[in-house]
Amino acid sequence: MRVNSDRPPDRALPDLVLPASFRAGDAGDAGDLARGAVQGEFAVASDAGVIRLSLRDPERFAEIFHRYFAAIHRYASARLGADAADDVAAETFLVAFRRRERYDLSRRDARAWLFGIATNLIRRHRRDEVRLYRALGRARDASATGAGAAEADFADAGLVVDAQRRLAGALAVLKAGDREALLLVAYGELSYAEVSDALGIPPGTVGSRLNRARRRVREVLDTDVASKGRRHDG
Repeated sequence: MRVNSDRPPDRALPDLVLPASFRAGDAGDAGDLARGAVQGEFAVASDAGVIRLSLRDPERFAEIFHRYFAAIHRYASARLGADAADDVAAETFLVAFRRRERYDLSRRDARAWLFGIATNLIRRHRRDEVRLYRALGRARDASATGAGAAEADFADAGLVVDAQRRLAGALAVLKAGDREALLLVAYGELSYAEVSDALGIPPGTVGSRLNRARRRVREVLDTDVASKGRRHDG
């Protein structure tokens, strides 16, 4: 599975803009809200309860798929592009189904477990991920807009694509572990504790990786903006 090089790079990650929580430095609220929405919609049984039932009735595992497929696909798409995300998301639930007998039923929420599986699968394609970010970072601002767009729409689209381009370039230079932690928070909406579970690392290490990632991304973005300003002034 490789990133589709024929796809225009500026359209590969249409939602490549980090949420406000990235700069605020706290993902706990976002993770809590996401979990609450899921649990409120499927209040009949916890994830652990569904997995327990699926041991006797395998078809019950489809409930886990319906609860989390969209979130897993969005996360994989942010890291590998939409085409590759189809395969990664599908394989995530296939692996989870095969491993469900080993799931720790004391954990009511399977969110971190599933994101951990998805992250392990994405690691197989690390070069493709970095290649995609670099391609996005080189994309020209005007390439995402149509020739017939209104002037205001053109300007707005240009700003969005420019933000995507700069962010992609910043993500490309992060260490793999730092990028994993950052994107689990930004796109998976996981709390620090959930990232710890997903990656199998201590919570303190999660905090260190996120701080390092935020600092590096800001450095790259600030340098890019400063360089662009100097070009315009010149």
